Amino acid sequence: MTPTPLHHSDHPGTAPALLLVHGWGGNGGDWDPTLPYWRHRVIVPDLRGHGRSPKPAEGYGARDFAADLAELLRRLDTGPVVAVGHSMGGQAVTALAVEHPELVRGLVVVDPAYGADEAEAARIPAEQEALRAEGPEWAARFVDGAFRPGVYDELRDRQRQLMTEMDTDVLIQCRNGMYLNPGAFGLRPATVGYLARRECPVLGLYTTPRAAEFERGTLTDPRSRVAVFDGAGHYLHEERPREFVEVVEHWVTKA
Repeated sequence: MTPTPLHHSDHPGTAPALLLVHGWGGNGGDWDPTLPYWRHRVIVPDLRGHGRSPKPAEGYGARDFAADLAELLRRLDTGPVVAVGHSMGGQAVTALAVEHPELVRGLVVVDPAYGADEAEAARIPAEQEALRAEGPEWAARFVDGAFRPGVYDELRDRQRQLMTEMDTDVLIQCRNGMYLNPGAFGLRPATVGYLARRECPVLGLYTTPRAAEFERGTLTDPRSRVAVFDGAGHYLHEERPREFVEVVEHWVTKA
């Protein structure tokens, strides 16, 4: 499949560049709270079907996103980057590191959308039917549960609005691409096999010790680390942007 040219913003700073990839139903603006704190150059794309990037009829799996990101990095001539991905973006940057290893020197996964256990896997088909029936409002309720009530209302309302503006078919295809399509690696058995193909160091940032422990069990590079943001919601980089950047940049300088 021909890569889709992505809309992106490019913020100057020191090398190496960091690529910041948003999650399901979001856009590059998800990273805006972090922008004042970076010392490194950061490149912030909108994934296909999201934000101001084109919306092709198909191609919403992690490898498709990775092909788009690889084309962007080659066009910008960045050299190897540290690829940072939140949720579905964590799948996208993982695929970038596995399928295009020459472009990635380090990987940061932020509450990534992989490693779903048997209970979660059993729920996904019914959730897809509900999403098909209810449209983006179903996805907006996902956002409602991803922030602590009353604490981050402005962030939640922005993310909820983005979800309601999404194309239902794109949302469905993205979740199929994460969990249900042939070659998807969101379910735990496939996750384990795919993550074993990573060749670069990994920083895993999580909101629960259980998910962090799963990531820890997949790591092989001695420079890899896992950290838990206690009390944070799924969009931890938006809730605690200064702390998030400090953790990432400290790791980047050591890895």
